[in-house]
Amino acid sequence: MTENKGKLNTNSNVYTLVYSAVLVVIVAFLLAFVSSYLKSVQDVNVALDKKRQILAALNIRDLDNADVARKYGEIVMSDDIIDDKNNIVEKGAQGGEQAGFKLNSADYKAGKLALYVCRVDGETKYVIPVYGMGLWGPISGYIAIDYDKNTVYGAYFTHESETAGLGAEIKDNVAWQEQFRGKKLTLPDRDGIALEVVKKNEVTDPTVQCDAVTGATLTTDGVSLMLKDCLSKYLEFLKDK
Repeated sequence: MTENKGKLNTNSNVYTLVYSAVLVVIVAFLLAFVSSYLKSVQDVNVALDKKRQILAALNIRDLDNADVARKYGEIVMSDDIIDDKNNIVEKGAQGGEQAGFKLNSADYKAGKLALYVCRVDGETKYVIPVYGMGLWGPISGYIAIDYDKNTVYGAYFTHESETAGLGAEIKDNVAWQEQFRGKKLTLPDRDGIALEVVKKNEVTDPTVQCDAVTGATLTTDGVSLMLKDCLSKYLEFLKDK
């Protein structure tokens, strides 16, 4: 009896509870530390991917990470934030990382519109982000337009989860994205945004219509709705020649 007195009873409920609590605290601390350490790396990768997408919309592709960062910093003159009345909410800066670059789809829904003013081969281009829904989840992208504010210079689209070979083609098929180049956003005899995606056998005006991805009707319908909805927010900017 005397020898056992003072020894820790590892079979007791109290011991089990204390041991479990200590273990949970240690694991939580380690997870928080790892998450905090990796977040900065993740943020850098997310920003780099965003720059890569914007460059792709400007028909600048296949760059390594170092070249993406350098090229983006060179060509983006300003990442402004405007509203749907074409008022500047916040002026961006050279290198395009301080204003509009920080916005996301939630900011867009709140009325804050990112507008990237770029300089490519001595010519002014504008890049507009677009957000929508595909068949299985969110889709997004960027539309680059010429200085006339009506001619598409380039486009890039991506998705969170679309079927490989079908809806995923909006991201994976460069040729499909490139068909947007040269299309018009608006027409003089039609109100609003005229640019749209339709089935190949339904194209009646190739100046504003692009072919849908075969077998991915709902996803490409989502792209068409996304373009009309998002670009409509920029109509006052587009009208300001």
